[in-house]
Amino acid sequence: MNIFSFVKPKNELENSDDTKQNVPFVPEEMWTRCPKCNTMLLTTDMEENLNVCTGCNHHFRMSAAQRVELLADEGSFCEHDASLAGGNILDFPGYDQKLEKARKNAKESVICGECLMGGVRTVLCVMDADFMMGSMGTATGEKITRAFELATERRLPVVAVTVSGGARMQEGILSLMQMAKTSGAVKRHSDAGLLYITVLTDPTTGGVTASFAMEGDIILAEPDTLVAFAGPRVIEQTMRQKLPKDFQTSEFVLQKGFIDAVVNRQSLKPTLIKLLKLHGCREEKK
Repeated sequence: MNIFSFVKPKNELENSDDTKQNVPFVPEEMWTRCPKCNTMLLTTDMEENLNVCTGCNHHFRMSAAQRVELLADEGSFCEHDASLAGGNILDFPGYDQKLEKARKNAKESVICGECLMGGVRTVLCVMDADFMMGSMGTATGEKITRAFELATERRLPVVAVTVSGGARMQEGILSLMQMAKTSGAVKRHSDAGLLYITVLTDPTTGGVTASFAMEGDIILAEPDTLVAFAGPRVIEQTMRQKLPKDFQTSEFVLQKGFIDAVVNRQSLKPTLIKLLKLHGCREEKK
């Protein structure tokens, strides 16, 4: 039995060797896939757009250093308590190794300091997802508390940018105590008649949400930010109900009255400057 196969002959333009040689090689690190719309974004273009997807406006996470560069006037940021870092207080197994790994990216899960923001002297606290997902340990709470005490002493406003998975379980009850500690410092700052603005970024959850993140006089958030105490999966398993798709996003929380505005990253610094000046914070004289 004869079996015939019909194969279309290739023309000169279909020479496989030549076409492979003419295809430009683009390294994978030059592209970033948007998790929301699956668009392939040129990394340099995305960075120029402040790490925001040009297709669907998805806000990628930023490091604390990038946040400081975004919000503080150029060359004005002066970090405080830079050397303050936590340790394995409870001798928790494997915690030392996790801290060592995390410190390749940052010293702690928050950076605090003074800066000018539109010429207004401001205390700025920025949490860092690159350090154990911004978890709040004893050093984190201490740095934030000291920042508020400094702001109270010098009668300065505070802007806090939050991103956190919550309290750091490796430090046990000492980590949970930071909720009360930071809240006390916020209260003393408020009693002095001073302004406190929080900016919630994805994700802001757990003990950070249950303390200083939601205690601002004005609470802003970036688009599509997870704002929660317990995460949606925990709530679904507890209630045995399917939650709405947008449950606990910043837009959902805004509708429920828990935050004051959802602000795109490109508009964040101008919005903060406007709020600072509206509340009587004056520019420093040059």
